[in-house]
Amino acid sequence: MAKIISDSLLTCPECGYKKVLNMPADACQWYYECSSCHTLLHPKQGDCCVFCSYGSVPCPPIQIADKAGHRGECGCGKN
Repeated sequence: MAKIISDSLLTCPECGYKKVLNMPADACQWYYECSSCHTLLHPKQGDCCVFCSYGSVPCPPIQIADKAGHRGECGCGKN
């Protein structure tokens, strides 16, 4: 099985601030407060977490599902 990427470059849609964050391996992160402008980020409709919406890499649960042939299904109930 291919390696799961655990870091993602999250970009705030409000101010453009970018920060590399370590993603939870077994859960989706539904909220994140921007370190720069303090906007509370939520996933876009159809996405399970803030990393899938604003990150450079989808969250680990989505990566695992994609590798198992269940594209876009993470099991968290949000997507």
